[in-house]
Amino acid sequence: MFTGIVQGMAQIVAIEEKTAFRTHHVALPAALLPGLQIGASVAHNGCCLTVTRIDGEVASFDLMAETLRLTNLGALKAGDAVNVERAAKFGDDIGGHAMSGHIMATASVSEVIITPDNRTVWFRLPAGLCKYVLKKGYIGIDGCSLTIGDVRDDAFCVHLIPETLQRTLLGVRAVGDIVNIEIDPQTQAIVDTVERVLAARV
Repeated sequence: MFTGIVQGMAQIVAIEEKTAFRTHHVALPAALLPGLQIGASVAHNGCCLTVTRIDGEVASFDLMAETLRLTNLGALKAGDAVNVERAAKFGDDIGGHAMSGHIMATASVSEVIITPDNRTVWFRLPAGLCKYVLKKGYIGIDGCSLTIGDVRDDAFCVHLIPETLQRTLLGVRAVGDIVNIEIDPQTQAIVDTVERVLAARV
């Protein structure tokens, strides 16, 4: 489980391409290294990946074809950065909301509104996910736990404070960029349950 509080950004220093398979070698921030072991879970742009090798500050992660297809990780190249968060431990503060690290879809940045003290970013969602996106609800964007600001048709926005802009990739996201989306599981469960109950009454 993850909290959605991104702990920093990490640079991909090398990528090994294989058939329908890829290994990312990532230089992790120093604060994430203590106690890191092979088999540990680290979220990359919100996607849960497993450490397969550790060489100093560089940790390796294997990505299967399905991960490359469903997330924005498949479009990355050496030199790019990812938002990272180590898995939460029992007793940790949940500063965001509980996240599984299982990406449901991607969304595209459709508008960026910059003001002196914050930033509003609009995202366009696949139609099938719109029913789970509610004003003032939670959503995971590239691993960041965020509150939904407003919703219209197939789009929604979030309002970002300077700390989020400085600490995460959301500070450099521009129109056309693709982000990973994890819907709040509690919201999904409620919506799906209501739909099933209503369908059974018809």
